[in-house]
Amino acid sequence: MSDVFEFISHSEDDTRKLGQQLGRLLTTGLTIALDGQLGSGKTNLTRSICEGLDIDVNQVNSPTFVLMQTYTGGRLTVCHFDTYRLGDVDEFLALGAEEYLNDESIVCLIEWAEIVQPVLPADRLEIRITQTGETSRGFRISATGPLSRTILQTLKKSGSA
Repeated sequence: MSDVFEFISHSEDDTRKLGQQLGRLLTTGLTIALDGQLGSGKTNLTRSICEGLDIDVNQVNSPTFVLMQTYTGGRLTVCHFDTYRLGDVDEFLALGAEEYLNDESIVCLIEWAEIVQPVLPADRLEIRITQTGETSRGFRISATGPLSRTILQTLKKSGSA
């Protein structure tokens, strides 16, 4: 089976359903690397994943200026990073990121993950979002290890949304 799943979202509701389904599938810590142009929906997808983890979505906002937010109260703790403003990997590590990335009880969602890719766990989900219209998006989700592969295969079987 392929370690890639491509999904076309025709609306914000489709994107929300995709994120919720992904959040429901998470039972242990995993890093999810999110990449895409400004305004592609990285934070909206993060909000939906948190919703699938039973986290109050009112907590979830873009951590662009604070670099990291932690969300609790759901099935797993979520650590949400936005690395857009970071100059290099060392700044990411200075945030204490390694501690979160290696904790099996924490889901790490990293916006602009390509900036810090060299220090991300070998087993992660990578999600590339492409804006295809005003509210439509293309999602290319790939798995890089056994845990992420299991999640991806289950997502594929569900047809996602």
